[in-house]
Amino acid sequence: MAQAVSGVERIVDCHTHLRDIAHTEHFLEIMKAAGTTRMSVMATMRPESGSGIPQALYLKALHPDKFYVFGGLNHATYLSQGKAQAPTLAEQVDILMNLGCDGIKMIEGKPTSRKRLPIPFDSDYYADYFARAQERDFPILWHVNDPEEFWDPQKIPTWAKEHGWGYDETFVQKETLYREVEEVLNRHPELKIIFAHFYFLSADLPRAGRFFENHPNTYFDLAPGIEMYYNFAKDPEASRNFFQGHQDRILYGTDIISDRTIEKASSRAEIVKRFLETRDTFTTQPKTDPLLGSPEEGIIRGIALPHEVLAKIFCQSFEGLAGQHPRPLNIELAISECERIAGIANQMSDVAPEETQAAIAAKKLRKM
Repeated sequence: MAQAVSGVERIVDCHTHLRDIAHTEHFLEIMKAAGTTRMSVMATMRPESGSGIPQALYLKALHPDKFYVFGGLNHATYLSQGKAQAPTLAEQVDILMNLGCDGIKMIEGKPTSRKRLPIPFDSDYYADYFARAQERDFPILWHVNDPEEFWDPQKIPTWAKEHGWGYDETFVQKETLYREVEEVLNRHPELKIIFAHFYFLSADLPRAGRFFENHPNTYFDLAPGIEMYYNFAKDPEASRNFFQGHQDRILYGTDIISDRTIEKASSRAEIVKRFLETRDTFTTQPKTDPLLGSPEEGIIRGIALPHEVLAKIFCQSFEGLAGQHPRPLNIELAISECERIAGIANQMSDVAPEETQAAIAAKKLRKM
């Protein structure tokens, strides 16, 4: 696969995932292989297992200038029907900022997550939270929706079916989610939000353009969803024009996951870079990340953006939101937060507190 040709000084991947503390060194190897200067770790919380934020905080403590952390929200109070108590969502904004996190990751807009937490985004449950995030100018990276073919049983890819990402009438519908987000943005127009996976609007660039015009503080990331690159390939010149016209609003991301091999993880970076930097016509490779499907599913056509546009997409626009350097971690607060998260996990499940990612992270942080 073609190597990067842009010559951009810094490459910041705004969308990655650390699954386990044990993956820390491997994650650094992935980062090097992907040619990335810094990564932003999306720390989606799993309150019943005590996983998500804790391992990301430990990674940040080890490498404070390499990793941003976008902490996930903890919905333990709702999910446990009050058995476990988490701070309010608005309070969690303050906690994440005080810890030294760089933003918030929301997975709540993915249809499977929405089914688990069936609360509309424009409801009272989220109102104070969005108001606090806007007040404190704290950026959010938000996964809303999924590829449109996931709602069509005739079009859904096999790999998506295997992960349970096929949606019938029991799941929230795509336009319902978009309407709720519109209401949130109308109420809180200063919110700074990165919508993951191009907001799943890659098949409708005119609509994407109207969305940017109506909501000037929003951004899209390029983390595959491989379908987006097949959609861009249908009209490469229109795609190139869109990227140039909205160059300040599009961010480099890969959705790299730490439990993949170096080859599979770095293949994501190679695909996105090759699309942005070259005029190549290519497919995914047989040894790429299985969540990107097979080579037979489609072709990708590069759009060869100019250097100054690439610099914005690869680093400058994200740095304008989250800072040119990650925020410093408050280790004492991180220890306390990890211990609190471990306690919640114990209340919600049979897992022993000392076996959670939270407890392991707290123990390691105490030794630093």
